[in-house]
Amino acid sequence: MSTPSIGTPLPRVDGRAKVTGAARYAAEFNQPNQAYGVIVSSRVGLGRIAAIDTRDAARLPGVVVVLSHLNAPRLPYREHRGPIDPAVGERLHVFQDDAVRFFGQPIAVVVAETLEQAQHAATAVRIGYERRAPVVRLEAPEAAPIVPEAALRPGARTLADTVRGDADRALTGAAVRIEATYGIARENHNPMEPHATVAAWTGDRLTLWSKSQFVVNEATEIAAVFGVPADHVRVICPYIGGAFGTSLRTWPHVTVAALAARHVRRPVKLVLTRQQMFYATGHRPRTLQRVAVGAAADGRLTSLTHEGTGETSRHEQFMEALTAVSTFLYSCPNVRTRYRLAPVDSSTPTYMRGPGEASGMFALESAMDELAVALNMDPVELRLRNDTALDEQAGLPFSSRSLHACYELGGARFGWDRRDARPRSMRDGRLLVGWGMASATYPMLRNQAAARARLLPDGTVEVETAASDMGPGTYTAMTQVAADALGLSPSQVRLRLGQSDFPPTPPHGGSQTMASVGSAVQAACLAVREKAGGSDYRDLIARRGGQPIVAEASSAAGDERQRFSMHAFGAVFAEVVVDPDLGTVRVRRVVGAYGAGRIINPRLARSQCIGGMVGGIGMALMEHTVLDPRDGRPVNASMADYLVPVNLDIGSLDAVFVDENDPHVNPLGVKGLGEIALVGTAPAIANAVFHATGRRVRELPIRIEALL
Repeated sequence: MSTPSIGTPLPRVDGRAKVTGAARYAAEFNQPNQAYGVIVSSRVGLGRIAAIDTRDAARLPGVVVVLSHLNAPRLPYREHRGPIDPAVGERLHVFQDDAVRFFGQPIAVVVAETLEQAQHAATAVRIGYERRAPVVRLEAPEAAPIVPEAALRPGARTLADTVRGDADRALTGAAVRIEATYGIARENHNPMEPHATVAAWTGDRLTLWSKSQFVVNEATEIAAVFGVPADHVRVICPYIGGAFGTSLRTWPHVTVAALAARHVRRPVKLVLTRQQMFYATGHRPRTLQRVAVGAAADGRLTSLTHEGTGETSRHEQFMEALTAVSTFLYSCPNVRTRYRLAPVDSSTPTYMRGPGEASGMFALESAMDELAVALNMDPVELRLRNDTALDEQAGLPFSSRSLHACYELGGARFGWDRRDARPRSMRDGRLLVGWGMASATYPMLRNQAAARARLLPDGTVEVETAASDMGPGTYTAMTQVAADALGLSPSQVRLRLGQSDFPPTPPHGGSQTMASVGSAVQAACLAVREKAGGSDYRDLIARRGGQPIVAEASSAAGDERQRFSMHAFGAVFAEVVVDPDLGTVRVRRVVGAYGAGRIINPRLARSQCIGGMVGGIGMALMEHTVLDPRDGRPVNASMADYLVPVNLDIGSLDAVFVDENDPHVNPLGVKGLGEIALVGTAPAIANAVFHATGRRVRELPIRIEALL
């Protein structure tokens, strides 16, 4: 038996492959006789295509074909709704009609011998439009909020309305009341790796080398689009260069690549430009939220109302858990939540790290900070007075809840007890210093997953599972789980990920991969170990004539959700400095303390949390997709104009973990870390800005204009 691997800070097993270029990403799977596709995007935000003139483009050197709704074949687009797709509405049908639903919609594709030839020809395609004025602002009267249909269905995780007690009446009688509206700008994903697909047909069978966080779903979606059996589509994606939601769905460009490849009867590579990624691969929706909170003089909550509206496209209803946290995070006898959607002429939003919770917690935790100021009470003390061991909405105990411990550990590490509570009281020379904090939480999700383990003649093991790895360290953490289950060292384990024909798994998102796939990997390795009947695997296989020993297993949740409310919790503390003359804000340091169950690899866990904090800094101070109201065009669709944090924006980031043992959540006792670190960071920064300046900013990102 080797030394246990789980709990050790093992370096990334795929690190060398990534830094040497051996790791291959979607656009690097070049095929023989490959052509190149470039999408022509709509330049209007709503209307119809009146004419397409491709004559000049078709005459250019190297052009193979230009496809649009005029000459593309009709596709079956059979019914398909994966667990990540909106439950209401219909996905965009590419090149099937002349309707323009949003700015940047794919309306044609040029296929040429080289990328440069395809790019040049795409600029020569002439489009005539019949234009209509799009509605792109959530606040516009034409974007009248609607009740999300899926939120009314039994068992929906996101509910349109919840009521406990009488929040309105209790608010009227509260000793202290806070009521405010909070806004969050639209954000766009900007991962290092752009969306890319290489498509190749062999008869009626299709292989896609495609950037995807959910290869199983991508295979079944494209099979439904083209009307072929599901097992005729194979998706390969061993590595992802960043995603966190943008590659969960199968976006139109994948269909375009497959359609073009079938038409020209040769492989086609299609890579979206950075600009195109602002149009048709989803975004964090703009939201408006009203929070009203009432408390007794001692700080105990008596009333909480949380109403939120998020934008969605007109052709689909995208939902996220915007108001869910307010139903359970704090003890309160009277709670009312309301969630609505505002349809606009836009591409469909999608999940973005901490979806729903990150936006909802900004509003809730800002309101809690405002309440603490009104009560003249320390913000941590206010939260401690409203801590609870019971999910009062579900009527269930938490499987574990280390929020109190997170406040203590994070506060001590940050030095919170040295904070002067008075706004504008702390300075560094002429700079204003602010200290703020916020709670964090994210649900423990777990879905059915499967894995296959194969003991090889040399005594090593090969593990296969369809899960993706977008960078959090899935290869490494799964290797550690497999090694411990088999009593091997990590060097004796080889993990294979990211193929749709491997044992199926849920999407690589929602902080569920280790809980779901990790449990399946453990189960498969334990099954093959039992099948082997011993620990000297090389000797056992030799006696079998060198035949590998193979076992496959799946893992799924039981009845624990009926018995417990299961969430990770955290507390985030932030220090900012504000220039009182210029209104500029810099984040000097962030400390996050998290109760996330068993930590498989502390090094990877810390990396995950630091990444989430960086995303939270961007959400708080920088990220904002600006739309031209005339046509819905993202006017800052480039890395020169869409601001994200860079190294010079980042000060000290520190993540620590509460020792938490939760035997109820899954066999590994893990809760997931991908989202929670971002969830609490933006509100902690916003609260720190108030402490520094005395000015409450309720709209993210916090801009210089708001502080001058």
